[in-house]
Amino acid sequence: QVQLVESGGGFVQAGESLRLSCVVSGFALSGSYVKWARRGPGKGPEWVLSAGQGRFTITRDNAENTLWLQLNNLQPEDTGLSYCTSTSLGISGPGTPVTVSS
Repeated sequence: QVQLVESGGGFVQAGESLRLSCVVSGFALSGSYVKWARRGPGKGPEWVLSAGQGRFTITRDNAENTLWLQLNNLQPEDTGLSYCTSTSLGISGPGTPVTVSS
């Protein structure tokens, strides 16, 4: 079964960090275009790296079929549902919520 499952979201204070993970199954992460996106309250989807303006980084372990998203210096405007999506397969995971309090 092809799926992506995210975890690691939570409730943090402004300035704190979170590390999210995306585990894929049913296909190989290597050679696949899997990205992190997010959707804030009342907003449309956006790519996380572009929105982070240098605060966020993505790493991957192809052997573990896992993609990580390091979120540093989180701000209230980063609140939303973060999810990973395979642009080559056209599927996304259910997401993990990130809530940042000021």
